[in-house]
Amino acid sequence: MPYIVLFNSKPMTKELDQKRLKLTIFGATGGTGKLLVDQALEAGYHVVAYARNPSKLAKTHERLTVIQGELRDHEGIERAMSGADAVISVLGPRRDSKGKPITEGIQNIIAAMKKEGVRRLIISSTASAEDPSDEPDLRFKILVEIVRLLIRPSYEEIIGTANAVRKSGLDWTIVRLSLLNNGPRSGKVRVGHKGRGEVGLRIARADIADFMLKQVNDPKYLRQAPLISN
Repeated sequence: MPYIVLFNSKPMTKELDQKRLKLTIFGATGGTGKLLVDQALEAGYHVVAYARNPSKLAKTHERLTVIQGELRDHEGIERAMSGADAVISVLGPRRDSKGKPITEGIQNIIAAMKKEGVRRLIISSTASAEDPSDEPDLRFKILVEIVRLLIRPSYEEIIGTANAVRKSGLDWTIVRLSLLNNGPRSGKVRVGHKGRGEVGLRIARADIADFMLKQVNDPKYLRQAPLISN
C-alpha cells in the first residue's frame, strides 16, 4: 500500500479529474512499471517517472517527465515529488542487493511526501507481507516459506517496506501479489485476503497496473492491504 486524502491533506470526497492529476511513479523501468506508465498516460495523467536508469524506459510523451536518481538521493526524490497528487511504487527487491535499499528507499519516499505535502501512497508488495485480515492458507504459506528460506534478503525487504508504509501516517494502500505473468490486461481482478477462497495465486502485470491506477480515485482500500489475482 490509498485513499484518499490528496490535496493539501484534505480528505477526498469525490472523484477527481485525473487529467489534472500528477502521479509520481517509482520502479517505472521494470516490467510492471512500464505498463503502469503507459496506462497512466493513456488515462490522461501527468506522470513523473523516477528512475536510476531512464534509458530503460525508452519512452517520450508530452505528459511524461523522467527524473534520474537513486533511492538514496533525497533531493532527487523531493524534486520528483514536487506538485504530485499521488505516489505509486512498484519497486521490488533484487537478489543481488546489499543491505535494504528498497526499505530505505521507501522511507526516503515517505519523508519526501511529508515534506512536499503529498498524502496518497500506493505500493505493490507480495503475500509475504501479512495482514490482520488474513487467515491460514497452505498455498500462500508454501510460497512465503520458499521466499523466506531461499531469498531471505528479499523477504526482509518485503516485510520492512510494508511495515514502513503502515507506520507512515500517510493515506496508503498496499497491493499484495503472488505469481506474476505477462498476460494481457483482462480487467478481471479478484480482491481479498488469504484463507478465504477469494483470490488465486497468479495475476498479469497489466492487471496489476490497472488495479493500482484505479486506487488513485477510489478510497475503498484506504489503509488496507488487499491481495489480488486474476
